[in-house]
Amino acid sequence: MIDVVALLRQLIACDSVTPARGAVFDILEAALVPLGFEVDRFVSGEPPSGPVENLLALRAGSGPMFAFAGHLDVVPPGEGWTDSPWSGEVRGGMLYGRGACDMKGAVAAFVAACAALPDAHVALIITGDEEGPALYGTRALIERMAARGIRPDFCLVGEPTSVARLGDTVKIGRRGSAYMWIDVPGRQGHVAYPQLADNPVPKLIRALAAIDALVLDEGTDWFQASNIEFTDLEVGNPTGNVIPGRAKGRLSIRFNDLHRGPELIERLSATVRLHAPEAIIDHRIAGEAFLTAPGPLSILLSGAVAEVTGQAPALSTSGGTSDARFLVALCPVIELGLINATMHMVDEAIAVEDLHALASIYVAVLRRVSAGGAIPTDTAAGRHA
Repeated sequence: MIDVVALLRQLIACDSVTPARGAVFDILEAALVPLGFEVDRFVSGEPPSGPVENLLALRAGSGPMFAFAGHLDVVPPGEGWTDSPWSGEVRGGMLYGRGACDMKGAVAAFVAACAALPDAHVALIITGDEEGPALYGTRALIERMAARGIRPDFCLVGEPTSVARLGDTVKIGRRGSAYMWIDVPGRQGHVAYPQLADNPVPKLIRALAAIDALVLDEGTDWFQASNIEFTDLEVGNPTGNVIPGRAKGRLSIRFNDLHRGPELIERLSATVRLHAPEAIIDHRIAGEAFLTAPGPLSILLSGAVAEVTGQAPALSTSGGTSDARFLVALCPVIELGLINATMHMVDEAIAVEDLHALASIYVAVLRRVSAGGAIPTDTAAGRHA
């Protein structure tokens, strides 16, 4: 058996600010090898976003291959912690430390579940690049798996999805995410002689106003409406009597499964060019929207949650992105983890009781998957959040 609290404290003790490498993976490997896992660790990427360490662990067993996926990298701790962010201090039933809920706690629970069911057919897909640009993490792991012919039947990502109580929310999909940078060139000049200059600011404002007027959709049965948010405006003009030579804007798009990233970028780019034909436009699509429709996997997980907590979870697609957006290319993906109230905050913490309960939920999931024929096929998968 694995002491899930002790393992989590060991993981937290490692400063693994993204991109993570080294000691934190040593600890995870040391916990997995005695459980019968074959561990494949590799490093990918170059600075500034790399190098990143990744870990793929496989154990043969009965039933379908179930994958646990997650990350060991964390965001910087920030200032003002009561104790060291790497202490794993336990006070009043709470365990404190950077990564406790996001998401070293779930990784420790993965291992504890695998220890409890030594015959389960399991893979662990663990990256050190989820909190960063996610360029050299899970995508590199998927490529590694493809090269080796490894394809799980189901996957659970341990992101902290719970809101008010453990297991109250399961993610069955995520909205897509994209970013645009708009750079409108002009010609600098004196404000008293506008005919000799070309002011880019009105052009950018008109373009952004046109984008702001767009209604992408009204939402779907499972997704909220897509939205576009302006996140930066930059002119950088220190003088009040000078027409600037350049104006820039940045926006973020969160979109549901009615859209694809490239088509949205092209639509918004065309809108910009109507008002600023000379604009230079750059973009990045961070991930496409996906939905694991309610069915066998969500029913299986809902049953496991109800077994441990006594209540079925809500099925939701809310929140930001996760590495599930990449893993969905492999197999059906669902997300369940600890309460997310303190993720990325100073004094990030989880309840020790919840950590043990999460490990029990993961045990119940593996038991159901290993049973094979016990995987339900009806559609009563939980309530809709």
